Amino acid sequence: MKIPGLHSRVLILGAGPAGLTAAYELCRTNIPSIILEQDSVVGGLARTVNHNGYLFDIGGHRFYTKVPLIEQIWKDVLGDDLLVRPRLSRIYYHGKFFQYPLEAMDTLAGLGVLETARCLASYVKARFAPKSPEDNFEAWVSNRFGSRLFKIFFKEYTEKVWGIPCDRIRSDWAAQRIRGLSMAALIRAALSNGRGKGTGIKTLIRDFYYPRQGPGMMWSRMRALIEAQGARVDLNSPVEQVLHDGTRITGVRSSGRTYTAEHFISSIPIRDLIQRLSPSAPELEQAANGLHYRDFITVALMVRGSNLFRDNWIYVHDPAVKVGRIQNYNNWSPEMTPKAGTSCLGLEYFCQQDDGLWNKSDADLVAQAVAELSHLGLATSEAIIDSAVVRVPKAYPVYDGSYQSRLNVVRKFVDSVPNLQLVGRNGMHRYNNQDHAMLTGILAARNIMGACNNLWELDIDSGYLEENSGLAPEDLAALESTQPRTPRAVSVA
Repeated sequence: MKIPGLHSRVLILGAGPAGLTAAYELCRTNIPSIILEQDSVVGGLARTVNHNGYLFDIGGHRFYTKVPLIEQIWKDVLGDDLLVRPRLSRIYYHGKFFQYPLEAMDTLAGLGVLETARCLASYVKARFAPKSPEDNFEAWVSNRFGSRLFKIFFKEYTEKVWGIPCDRIRSDWAAQRIRGLSMAALIRAALSNGRGKGTGIKTLIRDFYYPRQGPGMMWSRMRALIEAQGARVDLNSPVEQVLHDGTRITGVRSSGRTYTAEHFISSIPIRDLIQRLSPSAPELEQAANGLHYRDFITVALMVRGSNLFRDNWIYVHDPAVKVGRIQNYNNWSPEMTPKAGTSCLGLEYFCQQDDGLWNKSDADLVAQAVAELSHLGLATSEAIIDSAVVRVPKAYPVYDGSYQSRLNVVRKFVDSVPNLQLVGRNGMHRYNNQDHAMLTGILAARNIMGACNNLWELDIDSGYLEENSGLAPEDLAALESTQPRTPRAVSVA
């Protein structure tokens, strides 16, 4: 039996933060939308997994933003369930733990007087003789910290995350993720009696918002709000074909059904979007196929004992173990753990879908995680009471040497298709936080309403509210607004 098609004014691909927030914004002006989501839950990478009552993220998700509008949406949706949490994290290096953000006496005690002096000398050298050209991650960080601190606190972890040498990672990634951070900024923060807020640097922020039961709570609740206003979210609906006539997107096929719309917003990985074009575009597909992703595995271990360590998370700079970061979800929110006297730890591994780590059985991954946790001295194997494994493909867009030229080919195509907009982390192949993803969704929705926002010029962390961002003046004013925003009722066409 042929399944009937569906039509809406706007069709959104992907129910992560960007896609859901676009629908939320559309609801305010009575514009109907349908969201297609391939998974059985909403939230994308920001979802929360429930395993026998234990809750854990797919990577920790701090709720912090410089944009009042985004903060207000969090508060409107979550109300009293949005907690303010202290940020505590450390770096594990050579069998020692270092406070991060760095603290002067702690770093001195950990490295010793001689090594600290060498690091300062290396920093001074970098100031007078910086690496040139500054087109890769190693050069960018070394010029701001010195090559010695780069090797101690950046190299090992970064290469675990990306699986390639630091000199093959574009400096764009460093400038985007740790903008404003330098030796001078760390020294000022270390000597400050404040909580890091005055710096304005996200890496140094020591307090953040967090939903009482994890970030998935935010996105499940937003889904309920937009559906109550008439929007539609179709789960288990992967995008199979993106139909076009050479000038416009005409429809999307999913689960045997054809969805048509006037406007399309995509937050799915660019490579997937282009591969599903019908008719196909070989040259465009060749460019998109060269965009690479880093895949991700979380091994959640439920452990006897509480207060195992005080951190929200630990960065592991130790080549003897594969784990890159360890989350302690009890310290994100007390309600992430259902039983007193137990803890939920998330051991995070960065890999590729075709490598040995990804292809290990769940049992082998758990055994490896338990052994590495014991090696680090954080818990013994006898303390483990339960476990869960979650694999996430295409978790992080890679900024390698060719990504920008390939992305430019895709952008040129999108610019030629007036009813298609790309939003979100994977939708734009930009490794940004969820507040940026949400903002791209909002501005894409406003473009449908008649605005002319250039989403590619949007850069939250560069102080864009005071700079020329390419946004319309009325949108800049609205982004600074903290007035509550309640969607109005909509109906699906």
